[in-house]
Amino acid sequence: MRYLKWFFIIVFWVLVAAIFHYTLPQKDIVRITDTYEKRIDFGENSIFWAQADVGTDGTASNRDVFFIQTRLANSDRVMVYRNEDTGWGWPPYFKFDTSNLQAEAGDLKSTAANPRYVIIKHYGWRLVFGTVFPNAISVTPVDGPDASKGIPFLNIFILTLFFMVVYFIWVRWRRFRQARIDPRLEEMQDNWEAAGDAMADRRSRFSRWLDTWKTK
Repeated sequence: MRYLKWFFIIVFWVLVAAIFHYTLPQKDIVRITDTYEKRIDFGENSIFWAQADVGTDGTASNRDVFFIQTRLANSDRVMVYRNEDTGWGWPPYFKFDTSNLQAEAGDLKSTAANPRYVIIKHYGWRLVFGTVFPNAISVTPVDGPDASKGIPFLNIFILTLFFMVVYFIWVRWRRFRQARIDPRLEEMQDNWEAAGDAMADRRSRFSRWLDTWKTK
């Protein structure tokens, strides 16, 4: 039972970590190589796509999606980002400027011979087999591939606030358990032990009664 309890605790925290890793903003220093638009038919991976642009039909099973094609600085590895509005939905980035961001990204394209580097702030994952792309939030030009990404103050604030809430709930639960649940459990355990002792005493008396018949 104890191992099952720890299993569910570990699964819970892994899920929490995955949700934060997916939704919190991250920054990549990249070189933009191309921007394009592609018609996407949404299937089993539809949960990883944002809603349609605000003001357009969001009920269609497919739509055109903007993409930003890049190469990561210092590794030359390809990374492709989608560029979709988040609107008023989740995660709460309140992004409404997809077309403007696509125009900015297109204006910052460069070649390997004459590179220009930018910081792309995004959320989400790149899963090749699931055809999942991170969603670009902003594009900011930087001086070079070794530019500073800055301190992630927002991430630190959100995680600190989350763990403060978790600690507060844990403390309240612990006090409630010690005041209400533990005494009830101890009372139930004492009752079970008393009932077990009474049953053992009855069995002992019955055995002694049988022994009296055996001697006769």
